[in-house]
Amino acid sequence: MSISSKLVLGTVQFGLQYGINSAGRPSIKQVSDILNNAKAGGILILDTSSAYGNAEEVLGNVEAGESFKIVSKYPKCDKSVAETFNNSLKLLGTNHFYGYLLHHFEVYCEDKSVWNDFVQLQKEGKVDRIGFSLYEPWELDLILNDGIPFSLIQVPYNIFDRQFEPYFKQLKEMDVEIHVRSTFLQGLFFKDRETLPEKLQPLKKYLIQLDEYAASKGISVGDLALNYNLHNPYIDGVLIGVDNKEQLLQNFASVKDVEINLDIKVENTELLKPINWK
Repeated sequence: MSISSKLVLGTVQFGLQYGINSAGRPSIKQVSDILNNAKAGGILILDTSSAYGNAEEVLGNVEAGESFKIVSKYPKCDKSVAETFNNSLKLLGTNHFYGYLLHHFEVYCEDKSVWNDFVQLQKEGKVDRIGFSLYEPWELDLILNDGIPFSLIQVPYNIFDRQFEPYFKQLKEMDVEIHVRSTFLQGLFFKDRETLPEKLQPLKKYLIQLDEYAASKGISVGDLALNYNLHNPYIDGVLIGVDNKEQLLQNFASVKDVEINLDIKVENTELLKPINWK
């Protein structure tokens, strides 16, 4: 299996405007083009959610469920887990998901019995792996302490933000599949160092460190960020999001056999959360 097969294609862009550098939502034809190239390039998994606008419907329109494993998510909403899950299956035109995650952790905090609904879906054979999309290490601490039998997790992880790294070994020993998002810190790594917003100025010195290390390796910052995650042996899936086929092909071209020994410690980790950039 090639390292490219660790890439997981995120689909939020197919249903919503998203991220720092969004070029707008792609058309159905563009989505079909993206997915055809994704399959040809070795991508096995698509990541979606009921919270991503009409992304699931778009994927269903191009019959994505026939060519890829699907991971979807249950967001905070008025409908039950079973109803939302079954509606997602219907929109995707499939009868089975590879993974199903709780999208918003506060739902679990408010009513831990919600997890029983996920377990039931797994018992019924409708989904292989169940778990959580998390933002903070304390959330992972909570479910570990609760003894929740989850088997898939998605967390933010990149060269700057490694808060979940201390848990990786334990999670793999538990046979938990680890997917990571925010590989490029929602486009921050590509921002002009000289025109950073005032709030992000404290990150400038770290971005310059990235530039210098990438130059020493003869690769771009984007290549550095992507391969940093792809070559981590604990990580099973690295989410990428694209607006068009060209961006996808660029991601494929960025995959390299390169050894990266880089240890950047950002002092103010609150700045690594895009919600704090506003």
